[in-house]
Amino acid sequence: MSHDASKHDTGTYPVHRSEDEWRAELSPQEFAVLREAATERPFTGEYTDTTTEGVYACRACGSELFRSDTKFESHCGWPSFYDPADSAAVELIEDRTMGMRRVEVRCANCGSHLGHVFEGEGYPTPTDQRYCINSVSLRLTPKA
Repeated sequence: MSHDASKHDTGTYPVHRSEDEWRAELSPQEFAVLREAATERPFTGEYTDTTTEGVYACRACGSELFRSDTKFESHCGWPSFYDPADSAAVELIEDRTMGMRRVEVRCANCGSHLGHVFEGEGYPTPTDQRYCINSVSLRLTPKA
């Protein structure tokens, strides 16, 4: 299925808000990434090099997405995880923007853009997947 990553069908997710409501809740950068599928600049995100133990949740709706025990150093400029906390937490959508085929990762609870997932890159992880996620899409709650 081909898709325009900048458009969200907000009525199909458990959490849905109007564009104006999202704009009021999110900073301009958060809105651009989470709701318009922009990408933060590499090596600038708050969680790129974080090794803190904890849970990474969607910055828009708070749903748990990833855990620190699946985060790894990919040296790609964005936080990388080899598996979501629960496969139902994320939605994978074919993305043919930018003249290439990629797989977009969205929050399954609110439809917010998180990043992309790549396979077969040879990282020494259990899944051979790299969920390349924008820091601005996440909020880390450190382990107590």
